[in-house]
Amino acid sequence: MLVIVGSIIVLVAVLGGFIMAGGNVMALNQPSEYVVILGSAAGAMVIMAPMRVLKGLVAQILGCLKGSPYTKTAYEELFKALYELFMLGRRNGMVALEEHVMNPHSSSIFSKYPTFAKNHHAVDLLCGALRPIIDGKVKPDQLDSLIQIELDTMEEEHHQPVSVLTKAADAMPGFGIVAAVLGIVITMASIGGPPDAIGHHVAAALVGTFLGILVSYGFLNPLTVAMEFAGAAEMTYTRCIAKAVVGFVNGMAPIMAVELARRALTSDLKPSAEDLENLLKGAK
Repeated sequence: MLVIVGSIIVLVAVLGGFIMAGGNVMALNQPSEYVVILGSAAGAMVIMAPMRVLKGLVAQILGCLKGSPYTKTAYEELFKALYELFMLGRRNGMVALEEHVMNPHSSSIFSKYPTFAKNHHAVDLLCGALRPIIDGKVKPDQLDSLIQIELDTMEEEHHQPVSVLTKAADAMPGFGIVAAVLGIVITMASIGGPPDAIGHHVAAALVGTFLGILVSYGFLNPLTVAMEFAGAAEMTYTRCIAKAVVGFVNGMAPIMAVELARRALTSDLKPSAEDLENLLKGAK
């Protein structure tokens, strides 16, 4: 939501100042310039990135427009789900977790926490971390390195769309110059025409330069930063799961394993130790 608000502020500031200076907004309506600049940028992204990354780019942009789902409520649900799962494993052994790990969509624990259950990446990470422990394929002290490999891969996949959009944003002023040069070519071809037609062509060429710079510094570059923050928020959420699971399988009490996850949060999301204890009392 803040991405939309910020974009509106940019447009209001730019167009408002232009109007205040006596400009005519319709003079900026140059569809041919938009086609050259935006089409070139889209084509460049198709050239530089595989389809998987482009799909990820669209998904991350949509995620930024919706806002971060990793709120205090989301973390409260995560902590309670982890605590219930760990308590079950502590009381009845790790084998008792098998029905929840092997069939998470029908888990009686996960179904109580819809925000967590709908996050398929988080559920897969949690179940994927516990499954080899339940099966006896790895020792508890080997799990940390196993999860870390998965987190590193996830972080790299998050960064790839950001890198593509950053390069496209950096190229936008250059595409604006391309559009401007084409406009000047058209202007020179009509140099013997009426002055108003020549003025129109010059204005169109300048709009190309303006649009390339505005889209780059007013929209795409800020959007890449927003995507980086969104990716960092998701990685924090998944690292909370990883730290809690590693702590639990290595012998920590369930409440202390969840405490590990709490300590990984930033101050705006981190509940106090007392709040966490009160929260988990309701999950017993």
